[in-house]
Amino acid sequence: MSYDLENRLVVGVSSRALFDLSCENQIFEAEGVDAYCRYQVEHEDEILHPGPGFPLIRALLNLNNLPGMEGCVEVIIMSRNSPDTSLRVFNAIRHYGLNITRAVLASGASLAPYLEAFRTDLFLSAYEDDVQSAIDSNIAAGIICSDGIHTYDCEHQIKQIRIAFDGDAVLFSDESEQIFKEKGLQAFEENERKNADNPLKAGPFARFLKILSELQKGFSADEAPIRTALVTSRCAPAHERVIRTLRAWNVRIDEAFFLGGVQKKDVLKAFGAHIFFDDQLIHTDTASEVVPAARVPYKNKEIDSS
Repeated sequence: MSYDLENRLVVGVSSRALFDLSCENQIFEAEGVDAYCRYQVEHEDEILHPGPGFPLIRALLNLNNLPGMEGCVEVIIMSRNSPDTSLRVFNAIRHYGLNITRAVLASGASLAPYLEAFRTDLFLSAYEDDVQSAIDSNIAAGIICSDGIHTYDCEHQIKQIRIAFDGDAVLFSDESEQIFKEKGLQAFEENERKNADNPLKAGPFARFLKILSELQKGFSADEAPIRTALVTSRCAPAHERVIRTLRAWNVRIDEAFFLGGVQKKDVLKAFGAHIFFDDQLIHTDTASEVVPAARVPYKNKEIDSS
């Protein structure tokens, strides 16, 4: 009987997102693929340190241990590494007791075709081209920041996963954001006021939020193993359309912060985000100083078939 991925939360994660491969990546960039492969094989028995996506991935896998949620999450290694250089990654997976048994090892080729083949709901990678391809295929994906916080406690077990999202161009489409960029704040606020009763179009992370909301439904707000937050630069009067959109989608957001230009970093630290998704580098760079963060690229409009 085949293994069905259809009714699971499928998360694809690259080896650089899961483990700290900053030194190895420097070798790749400075000396090329042959030197990188040789280094990985020579250091196969040296356990890699956790990377920026490690705490989140381990916590997501732990959801499978909760009553009624057995098998709800599937994590798949999706890497441009070759099969020959992958043993070090799998040695680290075994060392940390991560229940990850499936992998895509593409030997430098694009991962885009395999994201859809594996019914991927979320993809985390440090490689921008693969993330862009995922976004263009309507798959939630983020370029994980690897230059921010560098210490990850392997012993600490996350009891409640906290995921924070930006609004425009992440949960929602970028249509309103483009009005702000092209015509300014006044035009943006006027557009949102006029369209307060018209739900925003779905962005790249809308479906992922809906999946999380479904997982939350079996728990009260106090007992849910996942807690979500909207952390947006919007403020009144542009808040109303957001609230009405989430209501129309019938999804649950546990906390919302309408910051109106206030820096997101301190709010994310106070919320205790285990990952934050935003479309702007200025926000992910500062956020990554205190919490894991991932940048969501804009969808390539040239191939947008929606």
